[in-house]
Amino acid sequence: MILRIKMSDFKIHIKKFEIFKKDAENKTVSHPSRIEAYFCAAYQLIEACAAKKNFHINKHQLLRSFLTEQHNIFEDDTELAWRTFQIIENQIRPGQEYGGKINGKELKRAKENFEIIEKICKEKLHDAKTI
Repeated sequence: MILRIKMSDFKIHIKKFEIFKKDAENKTVSHPSRIEAYFCAAYQLIEACAAKKNFHINKHQLLRSFLTEQHNIFEDDTELAWRTFQIIENQIRPGQEYGGKINGKELKRAKENFEIIEKICKEKLHDAKTI
């Protein structure tokens, strides 16, 4: 289900993105928590892009199907956006949060994938001078 939203929700997503990104970059925080923060920052930034088109994804589990259906949000970068997000969501995050892994290699990988998403989103939002 695709929900229409108010433009004020865009500002909320940007604010959450900023909070989570700051947490992700905080070196005093544990690696698993920083990875979770990168995941949340990426999701909020993608939600902000959707909000600019008056949509709300609603759940991170729906991101792939939503972006595929609403191809106009990321256009040619659609597949790269959802695939990169899924790397953080399904490959990096579970091993750090639920498994036995705690290491800087996965944190670095989460950051690199986050930066891809951030670049895509900022390019899409740049024209609107929003972030």
